[in-house]
Amino acid sequence: MDEIQVGLIGWGTVGCGLAKVLEDNSRMLQERLGVPLRLKKVVDVDLERPRPIALPREILSDQVEDILGDDDIRIVVELIGGMEPARTFLLEAMKRGKQVVTANKALLAVHGSELFAAALKHRVNIAFEAAVGGGIPLIRALREGLAANRIGHIYGILNGTANYILTRMAREETTFAEALSEAQAHGFAEADPTLDVEGVDAAHKITVLSSLAYCCELDFDQVHIEGITQIDPSDIQFAEDFGYQIKLLAISRNAGERIEVRVHPTMIPQEHMLAKVEGAYNAIHISGDAVGDVMLYGQGAGMMPTGSAVASDLVDLGRDLLVGGGVRIPPLACEGGAVVRREIKPMDELVINYYFRFSAVDQPGVLSKISGILGNHDISIASVIQKGRQVKGSVPVVMMTHEARECDVRLALAEIDKLQVVTAPTRLIRVEKNESPHEE
Repeated sequence: MDEIQVGLIGWGTVGCGLAKVLEDNSRMLQERLGVPLRLKKVVDVDLERPRPIALPREILSDQVEDILGDDDIRIVVELIGGMEPARTFLLEAMKRGKQVVTANKALLAVHGSELFAAALKHRVNIAFEAAVGGGIPLIRALREGLAANRIGHIYGILNGTANYILTRMAREETTFAEALSEAQAHGFAEADPTLDVEGVDAAHKITVLSSLAYCCELDFDQVHIEGITQIDPSDIQFAEDFGYQIKLLAISRNAGERIEVRVHPTMIPQEHMLAKVEGAYNAIHISGDAVGDVMLYGQGAGMMPTGSAVASDLVDLGRDLLVGGGVRIPPLACEGGAVVRREIKPMDELVINYYFRFSAVDQPGVLSKISGILGNHDISIASVIQKGRQVKGSVPVVMMTHEARECDVRLALAEIDKLQVVTAPTRLIRVEKNESPHEE
């Protein structure tokens, strides 16, 4: 094989990054692979939009069949995002015997089982290093580097936009709206940031990681998702008073027959490595039974970091093609019979520490009423902060609890919020302690 020809579907930001990596590092990639990687055809619905990298006109097309129908193109890269037509294109490419690469975390989270089954059926590879963590070699670490480990838990700061906003709120004491506006001005947030700030993007990513870590199929609809839009600067200040930082954390934990998969604002101790991750960076903390704790850190998005990850998949698949093809590593790094469907543990069964911020009337007896209701629901208070008036007639009452069950917490807060002395809905943030969790 004199060269490996590649077809790219989607000439957007990441597609431009891939093209630039292949151009700038072509000689090095050839030295590492043994033959050239050639971008033979690029397909997009809009070929006229200005882009940061120019490509020869003869390799551009608006017809995907120019890639799927070309027998010389051995690897198809999908970078259009969304569910359709990306799903159809990938399935058709695999049906025709082509190796495929995707950065589409949403598609993998929702339809991963179907795509992985198709890859095994047609004896081709599906690579997705760029789907989670941008330029961080996370997927390969789980599939290969940590293959000898039983994964206990994964904690991830998996969305740079949300992390940038929380960092600015903590440093500058700005509101969420002000920090979001700044993030958009600097290009860290989309014009419509909903998927990022509501936690959906991080949920897609932790679902993919969980399937890989525990060799299982998951129902994305079972994942608990909360975003950061309700975080107030006062919450960040109170968290610091207690010795914590607030992060939008994606959490996956092996819980025996079921697993925890959830995304929500979380207080983590200031001395934890993840608490020190600032700005638009991502970080993933993994616990393995043999290796112990591992943390990977880097740029989780962007044209060049994500383009780098896609290019790494091309090299990996190219090496397989040069030795005869076949599926060297199954999509979830387990043989097909070992992949089972696992249930996600309902949030009502979660047992964890909690932070509450009550807005209450400034009068005697308020604290005893609130603590009485908490006690009736088996929720014990670890510490309390009550500061001066925030608005006329209302003060913040802030509590940290010992471990409590989520369903008890929800019932207690519903009852407390009905009190006449409580002037606004209670803010709840879950707290992860620094000590290692007790996985089963």
